Amino acid sequence: MTLTFVSIIPIILVFLLYFLGMPIVYSLFGSTFFYFMFIDTTSHPWLILQKVMNSTQSFSMLAIPFFIMSGSVMNFGGISDKLMDFCELLTGHMKGGLAQVNVLLSMLMGGCSGSANADCAMQSKMLVPEMEKRGYSKAFSAAITAASSAATPVIPPGVNLIIFTLIAQASLGRTFAAGYVPGILMSISMMITVVIIAHKRNYPTTRDNFPHITAILKQALSSFWGLFFPFGIILGMRFGMFTPSEGGAVAVLYCFIIGRLVYKKLSFRQHFIPIILDTIAGTSSVVLIMVSASVFGQYLTWINLPKIVAASILSVTSNKYIFLLLCNVVLLVLGMFLEGGAALMIITPLLLPVALTLGIDVYHFGLVAICNIMIGGITPPFGSMMFTTCGITGCSISEFLKEVWPFILCLFIVLIMLTFCPWLITCVPNLIYGVTGA
Repeated sequence: MTLTFVSIIPIILVFLLYFLGMPIVYSLFGSTFFYFMFIDTTSHPWLILQKVMNSTQSFSMLAIPFFIMSGSVMNFGGISDKLMDFCELLTGHMKGGLAQVNVLLSMLMGGCSGSANADCAMQSKMLVPEMEKRGYSKAFSAAITAASSAATPVIPPGVNLIIFTLIAQASLGRTFAAGYVPGILMSISMMITVVIIAHKRNYPTTRDNFPHITAILKQALSSFWGLFFPFGIILGMRFGMFTPSEGGAVAVLYCFIIGRLVYKKLSFRQHFIPIILDTIAGTSSVVLIMVSASVFGQYLTWINLPKIVAASILSVTSNKYIFLLLCNVVLLVLGMFLEGGAALMIITPLLLPVALTLGIDVYHFGLVAICNIMIGGITPPFGSMMFTTCGITGCSISEFLKEVWPFILCLFIVLIMLTFCPWLITCVPNLIYGVTGA
């Protein structure tokens, strides 16, 4: 099995078009159709169009718009505000209190937005202006906002968890459960980094003392419905109350009820249309990337690239940890250039078969891949969260890079831990679902 230069022209074309400013969706579509229309004409172009349609015909894909809608309902219904109040109560007494709130809120918002860029956009508007008022530099505020958002898609029900499950044909419940420990470790590492930086720069606190236990319990009770959301979804799927797709619909209904009847901030007249528009925008971008990456994957399969990559890697090493280190390098670089969903769609079919051959647990590989790609998302030259945050806050890229490197370093340390300690990822799924089976 060999590759000719002509057969890899679409891969070169994808990056060329992307660097010229074309959206990744059109870069993937254009490169694939170019190959089948002008290079290898043995396959009819209508078969590629059929692949476009077939890639959308998955019942499990319904989970994506439902969970995106639930995040929008949470924002309009005041649930995210309650989560922010709870975070501020717990961390406001610490040096750099608002930066700590930023990290903790991203961790809790994994159950709300499920998207790194959505979390970036929300917190860039919500927290960065307030941080600047309290004496934090714009660059530091933007850096911690982008870095903390890297943990959001790792915590259920992150959209990237759903995408990986669809590609790997794995259990969504197990994938969700596998995300808790990595997401929490990423958040803790960033909170420790914030403490170190805040003490050096003497960043302010938002409250004088750690609150009394009664105040914590009172706020926890007030924020209970938001805190319970991700755990309720996991428990519902675990006990067979609903499927993952049905779980998304249950999540939307749950958020509507809490926002309207409990917190009483949700107005159907004022908020229904914005919620629908948010859902359409979020779903269309995710699904378009999935479809385009799926079609590009068809081209990769056609030229036998997955088998060639597998054979090449296995000829170099049969040690699963060396393989994972090689994957870390590839995924980190890919995450610097491509949006998380697209990178995951392209790389998983190539590397997952090799991982399984080497005896690597599917959920271990998946979470390492997702964490890796998310770190790439805050890394130059084309990290998507970097551009989202800098675009909204008006922070220059050069200033952002000076502030973000400590957070990249701490996240990389967590990534190494996850790479060499698979039980950190598999312990929760095994505890909930058992060691074997889903």
